[in-house]
Amino acid sequence: QVQLVESGGGLVQPGGSLRLSCAASGSISSINNMGWHRQAPGKQRELVAQVTSGGATTYAVSVKGRFTISRDNAKNTVTMQMNSLKPEDTAVYYCKHRTYYSGGIYKDYWGQGTQVTVSS
Repeated sequence: QVQLVESGGGLVQPGGSLRLSCAASGSISSINNMGWHRQAPGKQRELVAQVTSGGATTYAVSVKGRFTISRDNAKNTVTMQMNSLKPEDTAVYYCKHRTYYSGGIYKDYWGQGTQVTVSS
């Protein structure tokens, strides 16, 4: 089992910034991916950004150039700096951890979600 604890959500004005953090604990494999997904009311959950244990990153087109994801493998944490926030970024943000086990088996774990609201 892997447990994820998220922090950093809140209310900001358009153009503002937030920094989300996610700390993982438990049965963590050295081979894993971590990232953030978000879900706005009435919409499906979508990938925002992710980073592999090797450091490769992926971003949704809508956040490229504004969000930056990074991780600290020693601390088992992932952070996402969110700049130039727009009202369209309003959503519940979920941390996801995918850990790879022996035999090619992997499993996804999700945080409980943290609310990000961008409004004036």
